[in-house]
Amino acid sequence: MTAFPLPSARRREFLLGCAATALTTGVGSLHAQPAYPSQPIRVIVPFGPGGLADISLRLVAQKISERMGGHAWVIENRPGAGGVVAAQAALNAPRDGHTLILFANGTAIGKSLFKLDYDPETDFTPISTLALFDLILVTRKDGPLTDVRSVLAAARQRQLMLGSINPGSTQNLSAELFKSVAKIDATVVPYKSTPEVLTGVLRGDIDIAFESYAALKGPVDAGQVRVIAGTDAMRTAWLPNVPTVKESGLAGYEVTGWNALYAPAGTPASVVTLLNAHVKAVMAMPDVRKRLADLGTEAKSSTPTELAEIFRRDAAKWGQVIARANIKVS
Repeated sequence: MTAFPLPSARRREFLLGCAATALTTGVGSLHAQPAYPSQPIRVIVPFGPGGLADISLRLVAQKISERMGGHAWVIENRPGAGGVVAAQAALNAPRDGHTLILFANGTAIGKSLFKLDYDPETDFTPISTLALFDLILVTRKDGPLTDVRSVLAAARQRQLMLGSINPGSTQNLSAELFKSVAKIDATVVPYKSTPEVLTGVLRGDIDIAFESYAALKGPVDAGQVRVIAGTDAMRTAWLPNVPTVKESGLAGYEVTGWNALYAPAGTPASVVTLLNAHVKAVMAMPDVRKRLADLGTEAKSSTPTELAEIFRRDAAKWGQVIARANIKVS
């Protein structure tokens, strides 16, 4: 087809028309992509309301909501089945950043403990950690065990009884890890709830209980029990006079719990970056840091890459503990 030159006036009109059409089309394309967020942001929590992870998340969500001009964040509790119910609900939602999920170190444990039809590491995208916390080793306040060294000495004389909540929990596996690293003769006794664990300590049914400070804050602060060690790499701000297991002579022992924000894989990278920036800003707020410290946790954000490495490391670590303890995979 041959092209014929247009007269200059008509050519000018044609070019102006093309420019106007291009501008209109460009603006239309911008309007076709809704700004984020365009609806309430739902965060699915695999635990019941009122727990440490739930309370921490609600505090952070409120602060991010304020940073987003009051945009609604909705917390949806879906406990049970090793986090499977919560994970499936998140995976069935659109991958547009309006559905997120809370993961915890228990999620990393669950990868080895349960037969899952999804992979937490590949089917979800890390955003940021929210908080870190340790566990504490608790004994009777008037009992003979006063520190880790006395525990190890007692274990050379008799079999010890270590208590925790249900099998496969971080607390339970922390007791199994202690038994393994210390190379002691001990039985790990699982209880259904923290109050039952506490009763076991007070009655002398168990020698040591493994639990979070948040769960035992009342009895600890009231002096009902004795805290002999913390499981983190360093002493905590909430119990600064309590030594770590590591500094007490068991160099290979360390347990740090965490909770974190994730999104289903396929969520736009721009959304993940935005949410990570909001979490980082919120976790640096003095009032947030104080509130979380009062709960026995350290406000801590991370990059998505750092969080992915934390998950990978913990999944491998607890997988080995589960195998050594011969815990049945369900």
